[in-house]
Amino acid sequence: MKVAVLGAGAIGAYVGAALHRAGADVHLVARGPHLAAMRRDGVQVLSPRGDFTSRVHATDDPSDIGPVDYVFLGLKANSYAACGPLIEPLLQEHTAVIAAQNGIPWWYFHRYGGPHEGHRIESVDPGGAVSAVLSPERAIGCVVYAATELAGPGLVQHLEGTRFSIGEPDRSVSKRCLEFSEAMQAGGLKCPVEPDIRNDIWIKLLGNISFNPLSALTRATMREMCVHRDTRQVIEVMMAETLSVASALGCHPDISIEKRLAGAERVGDHKTSTLQDLEKGKPLELDVLLAAVVELAEVTDMAVPTLRTVHAIADLLSVSTAA
Repeated sequence: MKVAVLGAGAIGAYVGAALHRAGADVHLVARGPHLAAMRRDGVQVLSPRGDFTSRVHATDDPSDIGPVDYVFLGLKANSYAACGPLIEPLLQEHTAVIAAQNGIPWWYFHRYGGPHEGHRIESVDPGGAVSAVLSPERAIGCVVYAATELAGPGLVQHLEGTRFSIGEPDRSVSKRCLEFSEAMQAGGLKCPVEPDIRNDIWIKLLGNISFNPLSALTRATMREMCVHRDTRQVIEVMMAETLSVASALGCHPDISIEKRLAGAERVGDHKTSTLQDLEKGKPLELDVLLAAVVELAEVTDMAVPTLRTVHAIADLLSVSTAA
């Protein structure tokens, strides 16, 4: 099995190292000092489950790799539309693309069934620019429950979790999903093939849609937002509005708001990825997290006043950051 990891940052390099350890033919695409360190020393993983090093091939030129069976996409969602030149050399007829993104994916209504079949979500696929580069037919959904960070170039700190849930847009249990799942498990990761990955998408989104924009606006950690009474109430309302949109689309995530909040509080004084991006001056990945759900609320005629308010404020922050 030949796999390319496009965007081999903390999550991508961690997955690539695990797959390489399992015997897969893995190639990492990265750049800068991180690439140089991986070429020199391999991917070094520090983990409570045991440290290890994978001396996996790394490059900044996908043409060095050629066509693969799977592309694991570790890029931010706001980079997808521009990734054509990078991903094209990796594609052959049956190449699957596994996008490890937060939020609502560009393929959400692909093979969805019902009145919304094939609907394009403008906020995540503006003008069809993402679908033109990443054909929905190639997509395998992926929801990441692992937390990692780059402790230095080529050095991945695994903090917690090893679960990467995957699933087909058409809800089938496909051969390609089972093959990738087996390789991930052989590398020491959990990779269940879910019959409806959209439920996992909404469970993960409950936290991202609330904690991520609020953390950027307040500069607060997960624990601080959970223990501040008024902020916690705002989060509860945002989660309830999100669940109402999911329900209107036929998804009923099997998790309570209180359980989701309790899990977030246990994370402690952790900064969300959006807050980390803000502090580093990087673009904020809020369209797939927040704007998409506001757009879906319009599609389903659901009232989401708190989501709309937070989106309006966070969008100004995002524009200001990008300027």
